[in-house]
Amino acid sequence: MLASSTGSSAASDLSFIPCPETGTASFECGSLQVPLERSGTVPGTLTLNVERKLAGTTPSRDAVVALAGGPGQAALPLAPFIAKAIAPALGSRDLLVFDQRGTGTSDPLSCPALEAPSDAPAPRLFERCATEIGTARGAFTTQESVEDIEALRVAGGYEKLVLYGTSYGTKVALEYAERYPQDVQALVLDSVVPSSGWEPLHLESFGAISGILAELCANDACAGITTDALADMARLAKRLQRRVLSGSVYDGSGKRHALTIGAQGLLDVLEAGDLNPALRALLPAAVVSALWGDPDPLLRLQALSEDLVPSVPIENTGEAGPEVDEPLFATTICEESPFPWSRAAPAATRLQEAIAFTNAQPPAAFYPFDASTAFEDSLMRECADWPDASPPPPALSPLPDVPTLILSGEQDMRTPTSGARGVAAEIPDAQLLLVPYTGHSVLGSDPSDCSALAVQDFFADVPVKPCAGTPDQFPPTPVTPTRLASIHPPHGLSGRPGKTAVAVLDTLVDLNQQVIAATLQADAELPSGSSFGGLRGGYARLTRKTATLKDFSFVAGVELSATFPIRAGRLQSADITISGPRAATGSVRFGGSSTRIVGTLGGRHFDLDVAKVTLARVGARGWPALTSIDGQLERLRLAASAGGQPSARLP
Repeated sequence: MLASSTGSSAASDLSFIPCPETGTASFECGSLQVPLERSGTVPGTLTLNVERKLAGTTPSRDAVVALAGGPGQAALPLAPFIAKAIAPALGSRDLLVFDQRGTGTSDPLSCPALEAPSDAPAPRLFERCATEIGTARGAFTTQESVEDIEALRVAGGYEKLVLYGTSYGTKVALEYAERYPQDVQALVLDSVVPSSGWEPLHLESFGAISGILAELCANDACAGITTDALADMARLAKRLQRRVLSGSVYDGSGKRHALTIGAQGLLDVLEAGDLNPALRALLPAAVVSALWGDPDPLLRLQALSEDLVPSVPIENTGEAGPEVDEPLFATTICEESPFPWSRAAPAATRLQEAIAFTNAQPPAAFYPFDASTAFEDSLMRECADWPDASPPPPALSPLPDVPTLILSGEQDMRTPTSGARGVAAEIPDAQLLLVPYTGHSVLGSDPSDCSALAVQDFFADVPVKPCAGTPDQFPPTPVTPTRLASIHPPHGLSGRPGKTAVAVLDTLVDLNQQVIAATLQADAELPSGSSFGGLRGGYARLTRKTATLKDFSFVAGVELSATFPIRAGRLQSADITISGPRAATGSVRFGGSSTRIVGTLGGRHFDLDVAKVTLARVGARGWPALTSIDGQLERLRLAASAGGQPSARLP
C-alpha cells in the first residue's frame, strides 16, 4: 500500500524559512552542509540548497524527493512543475526538491575550459577541465548524491522516501534504492537510466530508431512522403558519411547563411525530436527533400535544433544561466560510465581499446547509421583523456520490492523503452506505462493526460491503465515543394494564379509550424519580437500584437508581405501583397475566423474555400489550425523537466 500516515517527525537538523524569491508560503527554503567527499580523501564541505512543500502544518512522517536529469540539471527552478506532476503523492507527504551537488545553487561546479569559447578539440578541453577542478572531481558522482539524499532524509527527520526521478534522476533514485532499500517507500521513474549507467555507444538508442520512425509513420501517416522512413534515413546517412550536404538558411532579418550537415548532424536532429515532437514530425519529409537534392528544409531543422533560429531580441538573450552544468555533466559521465577500457590505462591506450570495442560491434547495431557516427556521438574520445579521481562504481545490488511506476515514451531515443523494461523486470509487480507519440521526460512532454492519470492511479492504489486511443498531435508533414510548377492549382482557379494561391496558404502553414517547433524548442518561452527567415528568403517577425511578413518565401519565387494583427493569440484578417519572379502578383485577404481566401492574382479575382484547397504543406490531421500562429500553444506547454542540451551529448 502507498498510504502514508501524517505525523510530526523527530527533531530536524534541517531548518526552513519562507523562500524569499517567491514571496509565497507554498515552498520553504533551507540548506544542508554535507562533506565534499565522504571517504575523507578530499577535505571540505559543500552546501545543498533545498526547497520543501509541507503537506500539513508540520513536517510529515514520509516525504517525496524529486531528482532532476542531466547529470547537471538544477531542480529548484522546476519545483512548481514537480509539485504539480507528483501532486497525487503529496496528500500526506512533504515534497523535497534540491539542486544536486555541483548544480544550480548547490555549489555549482565550474571549469573555464568548458565554459569559455574555445577552438581546442573537445578531448583537450575535457582533460583541461579535469585539471582545473582538481582531485575534487572524484566527489561529484552518483554515489555521493545518493549519500546526500540520505543526509537530507536524516536531517529532515523522515522515516521513508518516495523517490521521483526523471532521466539521470532515475539512476540516482535506483542507486539510492539499492543502497538504502529499508528507507524507500515507492519509486516513480520517468525516462529510465538504469543504475548500471549508460552503455558507452548508446546501442539501445540506435536500436530504438526503427520503432520510433515506425510509430511516427503508423496508420499511413507518411503516405505521400515515403514508403520507408528508416531506409531513407539510412540512405541519407550513408551519403552524408561520404560528403556533407551544403545549402542555405535565412536568419530573422532575411540574410542568407551557408550551412552544411553531416551524418552526425542528422543524428543530432533526430535525437532533438525526443524533446520536440514538431522537429521529429518535420524530419521524414526533410530527409526525402535532401535525397532529392533540396537540402534547405533539413538544414533549417538542424539550425532550429541548435537554437540558431529563430532570431530573438537581444534583451531576451544571455540573461539566464545554463540549464545543465556542463562541468558537472562531464565529471559525472567521465568518472563513472562503464567505458570499455582499463581505468588505469593512459589516454592513448584507452582510445585504442574504445575503437576496438566499437569495431567489434555488428554493423546492424548502428543502423540506420554506422560505427563511425556512433563513436563520434559517444563521449569515449573526450573521456579517454579524463584522469579518473574516484574509485570504480560499486557493484549493483538487488532493487527493493516496493511499489514502482515506470513511465517510458515510445518516441524516446535518449532513454529507450528497452531500459525501462529491464528495470521493470528487476522489481516485482512494477507497473510500466508506455506512452505513444511521446519522447523524453514523459510527464513533461506527454500531450495527453495518460501519464498524469497513471500517477494519480498509482498513488490511489489503482492499477495503472494503458494509454489507449492516444492520437499523434504532430503527424509528419508533406515534402516541401521546390518550385511553383510542382503545386496543383485548386478547382476554379487554374494556372499560375491558382498555383500562387496555394503557395500562399502553404507559406502560412509552414510559418505556423516553424513557430510551433521553435516555441517547443524554447520550452514554450519564445519571446515577443522573435523573427524567422523564410525557407527561400525574406523574414517574418512576431510580437504579441502583430505578425509581420517581409518578402517571406516558402516556395521559390513567391514572396509574401503583410502585417497580421494578433488578438488572443490568433491571426486576424489582413491583406497580403504577393510578389516574386515566379508568382502571379497581386493581393489576397486571409485570416481571422474566415475559412475563405479572396483576392486578385495575375489579374484574376477569386474567392476560395480553404477546406477544398489541397495544400502541399498541411497534414490531414493534427497540428494547430492554419489561422493560429500561437493561440493553441498553451496546450503544448512543456515543463523543462528533461534538462537542456549541453555541447556534449546528453544521455
